[in-house]
Amino acid sequence: MDYDFEKLKTQGTKVNYYYICKRKLWFFDKGISMEDNSDRVLQGKILHESSYPRIETREILIDDMLKIDIMDNDFIREIKISSKMTNADYMQTVYYLYYLKQLGIKKKGMINYVKERKREEIELTEELEKEIEKTLIDINDILSRDKPPRLEKLPYCKKCAYYGFCYIKEDDDK
Repeated sequence: MDYDFEKLKTQGTKVNYYYICKRKLWFFDKGISMEDNSDRVLQGKILHESSYPRIETREILIDDMLKIDIMDNDFIREIKISSKMTNADYMQTVYYLYYLKQLGIKKKGMINYVKERKREEIELTEELEKEIEKTLIDINDILSRDKPPRLEKLPYCKKCAYYGFCYIKEDDDK
């Protein structure tokens, strides 16, 4: 597939899910949302609402695709509870930087892990741009399938909102 950003752009959440679990990504895209009942998701929402109350530029929605937690002159900032899903958080922020660059906006990224009082600064590089482009192509491929990707047992499955849904016995005829 040729790379066409306008056709491949997607929500930041989907990029995050791609790096966590491709099956979760597929379910989410098909409107199967198990997270409305998740305590962990509720914790995240409360964290977003209560963190950095003096900052006015919060939860900026861009093209109905990205919801950036905080934006200032130099940085976009993502607020996360912990660094357990560091790579997914990192790549979601990289995607935001890449997306903004397509709009002619150049920023740096910052992930604030509130519980750990830790911050990670991110700069968009050519290598990261290529990885995001490959990721967007792969996401498009996954979402175009009729069936979800096969179950891959991951260390964090038991804490996932989709756990009960995924561990219903799968057909072996795929």
